[in-house]
Formats: sequence, C-alpha cells, structure tokens
Amino acid sequence: MYAKRVGLNLQKARLAKGYSQERVAYDAGLSKVQYQRLENGGFAGDPPSNPTIRTLMAVCQILGVRPDDVLPEPWPDLHAR
Repeated sequence: MYAKRVGLNLQKARLAKGYSQERVAYDAGLSKVQYQRLENGGFAGDPPSNPTIRTLMAVCQILGVRPDDVLPEPWPDLHAR
C-alpha cells in the first residue's frame, strides 16, 4: 500500500534526525495521533492516510527532506478513480 511506504519513508527521515514523533507533530502543527497516522499509513479499520499537501510539506520541512524523498515511485495511478 502506497500510504504505508510514505509512512516508512517519514519514519526513516525522522529517526535519522533523532526526532520523536511528538516533536515532529508539534513543530508541524499536528497532533501526535495525526502524525502517528501518517507514519502508519492509517490505522486498522480506517481508510489509508491522505495528508493535505500543506501537511506533507510541513512535515518534510521539519525533517529536512523534499516531498519527493518521501513519495516513493512508482506513484499510484489515480486516473482510474
């Protein structure tokens, strides 16, 4: 699932910085639960995490990475939806 791969990339970037989930969430203006949902790709029984571009960019700025560093290729084909 694409959201899980994005979450793993966020987690790797966060751990490389030595940041806690709480720190990233606070600095990005998110709740801890919102950030945990991003890293997990969503929670069991819920639809996949679907962050806004603002949220994704805020988290990337905090982690010092570019959005394309956390958005793995191949990108999902959204034409069929």
